[in-house]
Amino acid sequence: MTTDIDWPDRYLPGLTDLFVSNETIVANLTSADIWPLLVDITQWEFYYDNVCKITPPSSGPILEKGDRFSFSTFGFPPIQTEVAESVAPSSTTPGRLAWIAKLDGNEDEAIDVYHAWIVEDLSHGRVRIFTQESQIGRPAIQLAAKKPNPIWMGHQDWLDGLVKTAREARATKA
Repeated sequence: MTTDIDWPDRYLPGLTDLFVSNETIVANLTSADIWPLLVDITQWEFYYDNVCKITPPSSGPILEKGDRFSFSTFGFPPIQTEVAESVAPSSTTPGRLAWIAKLDGNEDEAIDVYHAWIVEDLSHGRVRIFTQESQIGRPAIQLAAKKPNPIWMGHQDWLDGLVKTAREARATKA
């Protein structure tokens, strides 16, 4: 297992209309602190302001490969989403989560997204949280033209919210 994103050919960065990459490495947290907050879709609204109208999978709120769910973000109506990868982190391998999200509509509305995450423990009590997203469609072209890039900024807020919430949860346990 690698610490790179496993990109489906359709979503290869550089060949799509928009690509963003965000990463943070922080001390005094572990993948075990981060992972439950990321894969439990009911937690997202508590630490990420740019998500709403979440409909969890019928199997429950913990995202597993093949699960279908929807959520709204960046002002889009609820986007239909399917989990492409969900592998919890272990002491020797990083956690991996990825989904394909599609919003159907005319060419001004339709968007096709691949969003992937890697959560891994590093030496010296650090954790790395890495996320990348590749988008196809006219809305992606319009978002890519905005400066600063709202997708990049939104994902950085997501990372920061994950870290803040994980730190608060850890402090509560102590």
